[in-house]
Amino acid sequence: MNILIRNEEQKDYRRVEEIARDAFWNLYFPGAHEHYVIHKMREHKDIIKELTFVIEIDGKIEGAIFYTHSKIIGKNKKEYKTISFGPVFISPEYHRKGFGRKLITYSIDEAKKLGYSIITTLGYPYHYKPYGFLGGKKYGISMPDMNYYTGLLVLPLYEDALDGILGYAEFSDCFEVSPEEVDEFDKIFPHKEKKVQESQEEYEKACAQLDELEYSEK
Repeated sequence: MNILIRNEEQKDYRRVEEIARDAFWNLYFPGAHEHYVIHKMREHKDIIKELTFVIEIDGKIEGAIFYTHSKIIGKNKKEYKTISFGPVFISPEYHRKGFGRKLITYSIDEAKKLGYSIITTLGYPYHYKPYGFLGGKKYGISMPDMNYYTGLLVLPLYEDALDGILGYAEFSDCFEVSPEEVDEFDKIFPHKEKKVQESQEEYEKACAQLDELEYSEK
């Protein structure tokens, strides 16, 4: 099996959007919007193209990861630069075979080489703790409502990267899309049925779950 991770190119756009649509369809809510988020993100000021990667398996793209600029707003209103990844996805037929791990690990290493210092993301803790991510609460970083949620995850890329930084995480507005926009964009893809399924209820609960862990001092 030949595996190649490289930067996304324009010729890859449609294939990447198709994979994203398949990977997320009905996962978090009926339908999906990640394929449109990606489409919009590529022209957004916050995209980090140097950290946008696809993974090829035997010459065919089967996954991708996207990074955007983000920040932490300190209690003194000072802004601290961070980067964030998402969406990250693999074709359903290659799920749970380690390809997502390869993509994430590779991108984190590249982020370090480029001199970035802090990665923030949103997701299930068990997905990202193996890479060193911990809850924002560990570092005194909340969401804008000042609550610490289990789904806000932070990774300092070098020791002391978060020293003196307390505040809340703010992500790019490129993720803000309307259902109407998504439905219109979705018309260019083959029809897929929207369904309600158990994973959607799990996701809703996870989004609202507060971090009750007791962390050692930052």
